[in-house]
Amino acid sequence: MDVLIRAMVRRTDINLLVRLVEGLGHMGVITTLDKEQGIVLIQTTQDCRQELLMLMEHMPLSWKILV
Repeated sequence: MDVLIRAMVRRTDINLLVRLVEGLGHMGVITTLDKEQGIVLIQTTQDCRQELLMLMEHMPLSWKILV
């Protein structure tokens, strides 16, 4: 089952986030919802969700999950 995570990153970090997540063996797919505000949607699976969030903690960018 797919899991959707809404997050906010700096506008300039969207491309980096996409490249890093895709480089992790396609653990998720990033869709930009609002490029001006840096709001993205990360589509992943329930099995990959926790690992993806853990790996994102170590990425060289700041981000936060939006409710």
